[in-house]
Amino acid sequence: MKKLKLIFLIVGCWFTYIAFINDTNKPVALPANSQPSGDTAIGYQYLTTGDYLKSGIPYKMFLLAFGKNKRNYLGRDGFNEDISHDFTAIKAPNGELVVAPNCMQCHAQVFEDKLYMGLGNTFIDFSIDKPVPKIANLLFSTLNTVDKKKYEASKNFFQAGKALSGNLTTAVRGVNAADHLAGILASHRDPVTFKWSNEPMLKMSENVVPTDVPAWWLLKKKNAMFYNGFGRGDFSRFLMASNLLTVTDTTEAREVYSHFNNVLAYIQSIEPPKFPKTVDEELASQGKALFNNNCSKCHGTYGEEETYPNLLIPASIIRTDSALYVANYSSPEVIEWFNKSWFTAGQNPAQLVPFKGYIAPPLDGIWITAPYLHNGSVPTLEGVINSKLRPAYWSRNFDKPEYDYDNPGWKHEVRADAKGKNVYNTTLNGYGNYGHYFGDKLSDAERKAVVEYLKTL
Repeated sequence: MKKLKLIFLIVGCWFTYIAFINDTNKPVALPANSQPSGDTAIGYQYLTTGDYLKSGIPYKMFLLAFGKNKRNYLGRDGFNEDISHDFTAIKAPNGELVVAPNCMQCHAQVFEDKLYMGLGNTFIDFSIDKPVPKIANLLFSTLNTVDKKKYEASKNFFQAGKALSGNLTTAVRGVNAADHLAGILASHRDPVTFKWSNEPMLKMSENVVPTDVPAWWLLKKKNAMFYNGFGRGDFSRFLMASNLLTVTDTTEAREVYSHFNNVLAYIQSIEPPKFPKTVDEELASQGKALFNNNCSKCHGTYGEEETYPNLLIPASIIRTDSALYVANYSSPEVIEWFNKSWFTAGQNPAQLVPFKGYIAPPLDGIWITAPYLHNGSVPTLEGVINSKLRPAYWSRNFDKPEYDYDNPGWKHEVRADAKGKNVYNTTLNGYGNYGHYFGDKLSDAERKAVVEYLKTL
C-alpha cells in the first residue's frame, strides 16, 4: 500500500509539473542549457564553403540554368566565385563537383546592396513552389545513362527535391516554409538510421504554416530555438538539420555534426548592425524609460547591464496568430520522430518540447528585421506597438525595396484586397496580424519615443 501511495504521489507530482510548464495563464521561464564551444573563423569558413550538404546539381548544369552570379558578396574564390552567396560548390563523396543550397538561403539577406549574415531572408519566395518540371526529371534520368558519376552525386538532392516540390507553397511572398520542409524530410527518413524512403512514413498536413526567420544574432541570448521555443538542448544539432535534405546515413550526419560546434560559435559571434541614421537622443531617452517600465519584463533590458528573461508567453496573453505553434504542437508524429531520432543521441542531445504560445524574443537589431511578428505580418515597427496601424492587406516592392528609417520597416502600400502573391493577406489562417496589444495603452507620443529607443538596440 505504501508503494502504491508513493507511485500515485510521483505521478501526481509529474502531472502537476506538466500542467505548470504548459500553464496557459502564466509566462514560463526557459532554463539555461550548456552549448558546445568552437572556433568562429573555422565555423564561418565551413558555413560559407563547407559540404554539409553532399549532393546537389552538377556544376556546369547549375551555371547553365542560373548563369554566373555577378555579385560575390562573400568574397569567395575558386568555383564559388561565380556562385550566389546562398549556394555552395562542393565535391560530392565520389569527387564530382556539384552545387548545393546553403544556410544563407534563409539566414542572410541583401539590404541596400550589402549582405547581412544572420539576417532572416524576407525576400525568399515560397509562393511560386511548383512540382519539378518534366524537363528537370528528364535531365536527371538522362544523367543516369550518360554520366553515372554525376547521377550518383546528384541522386540524393534530386530525390529530396522531388518529395518537396509542390508541397511548400505559401500564400504570399516573403514568408518561410522551413517548418513544413523539415517535417516532410523527416517523413521520408528513418529516425534512427536516416535512410531515405521514397514513400513518406509520416502523415503530414497539407497546410503550410508560414514563419518569419529570427535573426541569428539573437541566439546567443536564448535558451531555446524557434518562435515557440520548442528547440531545446544542443543548438548545433538543430542548425545542422538541413543535412536531412541529402544525408545518406547517420555516419555522414556525425561527420557533419563534428563541424557545427564551430558554426554555432560563429553564429554566436554575430553582432546586430547599428542603426545607420541619426537618432533623436532626447526622445530615445524618454523611450528607454517607457520601454523599461512596459516592455522589459518580457523582452529584457539593454545597455551596459543587459538582462533577458527567456520567457515563453502563453497564447492567452500574447494572443497572436496561433497557427504556427498549433502546427508544431499538434504534430505528435513529427515530434515523436525527432525525439527518438539520432538528434537525441549522445552526451548533449537535442529535444523538441512544444508549447502553446511564443517566446518573447530579444530585440537587438530590431530596426532591420522587418516585417514583424512571428509570421512577418506587420510591415513596420510602429505597427507592432499600435495595432490600429496594421493593414489587413499590404504590399512592398521586392525588386526595388525601400526602407523607412523614420518608422523602421519596409515602405509599403496599403491595399484594398489581396490580389496577387506579393500582397500580404492577414485574413488567412497563419497570416494573422492580431495580438501583442501591449503598446495600445501608450499614447502616440509615447509610442514614438519607444520606437526611437528601439532604433538604438
